Amino acid sequence: MAVRYAVLLVATVAGSALLAFPSVAQQSVTTDGGTIDRAEVERFFNQPGYSPYAGRSFPSRPLWGEIHLHTSWSPDAIAAGTRVGPDEALQYAKGAEITSSTGQKVRLSRPYDFMMVADHSDALGVMSGVLEGDPSLLSDPKLKEWHDGMNAGGEKASAVVMEMITLQSQGKLPKAVTDPNVQFDMWHNMTEIVEGHNEPGRFTALIGYEWTSNYGGGNNLHRNIVYRDGKDKADQVRPLTTFDTEIPNELWDWMAAYEDKTGGRVLAVPHNGNLSNGLMFATETPDGKPIDAKWAEERARWEPLYEVTQSKGTSEQHPKLAPSDEFANFEIWDKYNLAGVPKKPGEIEYEYARQALKRGLALEDEFGTNPFKFGLLGSTDDHTGVSSAEENNFFGKFPASEPSPERSTGNAFDFDGNTVKDWQLGASGLTAVWAPENTRASIWDAMKRKEVYGTTGSRIFVRFFGGWAFDKDDAERRDPGTVGYGKGVPMGGDLPPAPDASGAPTFLVAALKDPISGNLDRIQIVKGWVDANGEMHEKIYDVVWSGDRKPGEDGKVPLIGSTVDVEKATWTNTIGAPELITVWQDPDFDPSLKAFYYARVIEIPTPRWTAFDAAYFEDAKFDADTPMTVTERAYTSPIWYTPKS
Repeated sequence: MAVRYAVLLVATVAGSALLAFPSVAQQSVTTDGGTIDRAEVERFFNQPGYSPYAGRSFPSRPLWGEIHLHTSWSPDAIAAGTRVGPDEALQYAKGAEITSSTGQKVRLSRPYDFMMVADHSDALGVMSGVLEGDPSLLSDPKLKEWHDGMNAGGEKASAVVMEMITLQSQGKLPKAVTDPNVQFDMWHNMTEIVEGHNEPGRFTALIGYEWTSNYGGGNNLHRNIVYRDGKDKADQVRPLTTFDTEIPNELWDWMAAYEDKTGGRVLAVPHNGNLSNGLMFATETPDGKPIDAKWAEERARWEPLYEVTQSKGTSEQHPKLAPSDEFANFEIWDKYNLAGVPKKPGEIEYEYARQALKRGLALEDEFGTNPFKFGLLGSTDDHTGVSSAEENNFFGKFPASEPSPERSTGNAFDFDGNTVKDWQLGASGLTAVWAPENTRASIWDAMKRKEVYGTTGSRIFVRFFGGWAFDKDDAERRDPGTVGYGKGVPMGGDLPPAPDASGAPTFLVAALKDPISGNLDRIQIVKGWVDANGEMHEKIYDVVWSGDRKPGEDGKVPLIGSTVDVEKATWTNTIGAPELITVWQDPDFDPSLKAFYYARVIEIPTPRWTAFDAAYFEDAKFDADTPMTVTERAYTSPIWYTPKS
């Protein structure tokens, strides 16, 4: 006790007592608190202290938020009736209660740590002038027609949205909407609003926008551009629009020019490959040119992340591409692109993240760089100004799909009869960032190094590390971060070379349930690799699970069952586990083959937003085949293995 008191005393005088020690001879110092023995003090200051948190440089908890929310400043959003602007949206993200565009009070269950409003750079803020009747805009007959439809609301407003999407994808928007000078002025106004909400250490308001390429007529090649910078740098260069180009590698040229001019940093996050009709992860450019080493290097540099889940579908893997994956069939949108053009056979092969991660390993052999070496995150893509990824608090994609009995039968999209129903929208997703500080720089840096993961809405705490020396005792510790960073690399990293030729990589994975969501069913590790003949493979391992279930002959752990009471929209956490942790070693490791590994954490079934609607609205009329339960999940960024050669 005396020694600890002495150390505390020395620490609390900000080092002055230590500085009082002569460099030689003096062995003790007498103070008002007693005698301090120098040898004892040096013993404590030359080794880790008692507090495990003092001096810690790695992140202790994930920061939660999203980077893909649209407000009334997006043309399609305001045309559809969104009246929540970026200021209100950021207040909401910080925990404020706001009023939605349909007049309903809404609030997050828990505030976010960060948020990026990602309004479309195309026609940024311009449609508010159309809505309000700006004479200089309404002189265009099409804009006058849109003005009337937007103010009429309902189906007429929805028709304006669909026509706007179609004309944008065809490059036929009215010229008044595409004026770059108006857009640049609105950008300066946007960054001013965002800057006013940025509170380093408490809440991070990231600057960014969506570049919305619908190349070839609705083929989704959208990217969200995330700035590390503040207004001073972001204001120097006009955001790129699809009126400038719809080719992703020309977006990368813009990003390079921005960094060269400002000294700032930006990265791009693609989303919705499932709506690209085979273009998102194709091995040629959208305009038909073969990819090459330069293209691979630039994509790897500028696009370190991929949005794997959101309201318009989850793009981890398609069940037809992984028929043995019992969890692949999750919130799948796989019929059309964004103009309602049906998919052709084979296109889904180039639309899903897991396929791309595997193909990237093969392309690395050809080009020397893996163009698809990306981490995974989630966001909502909500166009309401209300980020809503919780099943019991889901405010839809557009105002027409905000809570009401009508959304049980309504259409989220209608492309000349090719429809997507409101009930097919998913209440997804969120991003967790392992950043040591809640600042723009720290969050952006974590994104750049891929130390992030995505969830379908619940806030599951996940640690994932890879190395060569993890053992079962490491899973018994209560500080997986300490041992993980000490003995391995975190999610998003590369395994170091193997210390010997006979070993296989080991992985430490831990998950803690969201306190207000379902218990955990299992943790899986998904492995992908390319064999010596260039063939792509994948395998999913159940590595730790709740209860006393036993794997079957196929190695799979049986499904956990369900406690969901659909009629009451509730469940009990009498199955599953509040936390899971294990160390796993790859039993099929071939040191000569490149591979990646990521963790997928599965919750027990809980009520889907449709069940909450059915219980709340007496007039809701969902079809019998509408899903009423959901298995929320988390997807970590991968860890890659590359042979020494």
